[in-house]
Amino acid sequence: MKLTILSDNNTLIDWYFLSEPGFSAFVEDGDTRILFDTGYSGIFVENAQKMRLALDRVNYVAISHGHLDHTWGFEALIKLYTEMDIAGMPHQRPAVIAHPKTFVSIGDKDLSEIGSLLSESKLRRHFDLRLSEEPQWLTDRIVYLGQIPRTSDFEGKATFGRKEGDSKDDAVVEDSALAFKGKDGLVILTGCSHAGICNIVEYAKRVTGVERVFDIVGGFHLQKPSADQMRGTLDYFSHLDLARMHPCHCTDLKSKIALASVANVEEAGVGLALEFE
Repeated sequence: MKLTILSDNNTLIDWYFLSEPGFSAFVEDGDTRILFDTGYSGIFVENAQKMRLALDRVNYVAISHGHLDHTWGFEALIKLYTEMDIAGMPHQRPAVIAHPKTFVSIGDKDLSEIGSLLSESKLRRHFDLRLSEEPQWLTDRIVYLGQIPRTSDFEGKATFGRKEGDSKDDAVVEDSALAFKGKDGLVILTGCSHAGICNIVEYAKRVTGVERVFDIVGGFHLQKPSADQMRGTLDYFSHLDLARMHPCHCTDLKSKIALASVANVEEAGVGLALEFE
């Protein structure tokens, strides 16, 4: 399996790609290609083209959750495929894998929209939507985890705006991740980890039946975390047999430094390409 970051807050030095406060990654496993999240804009398309990654042959678009920095790039993807249709260029339209709550509009205080710009009905005109709270296996080694149970008492508690039609603040129940069953253990790819990075890891182990975790790549949602959340997270990772981690996107510098005291933290950003057996 090969994993390449297409959109992130940072780019790797000496790689001349675009970056933004959003996240997108490209996953290849045999003949299966998965686009994980679409970032905030269309830069993931430009970066993928420069990296010579085939967005015209993507089998699945898997979405971690509905926030703008992970879904607003959908417009660029639809534009890409539409222009290919106009030009008569061969391509395939991927299936979209997500939680049923992913494409519900979200408002937050003075912001009229922080969720997906495109509704479920609009997206169904362009893609085969496969929405489920349950895990969905995309290959015999990669699973979309679906809704993550929130069992730890120190994370996954924050709310962000309110979904349309809801009477309570939004806990981002749709937040999910991908897990890959590799030779050396699990590789987990996260978007923002609103469900809690420790909850995600534990559920990935439960769904796959694999205890060893080799690498975790993506956003950990540790931005000025409370002392309780940071302490609980560090304690969890200090007891996890983890070879390395690549926290990025919504993980601040102090949190990365703290994580480095209990785990092997490696640099991540646009242009990072990792391969796993």
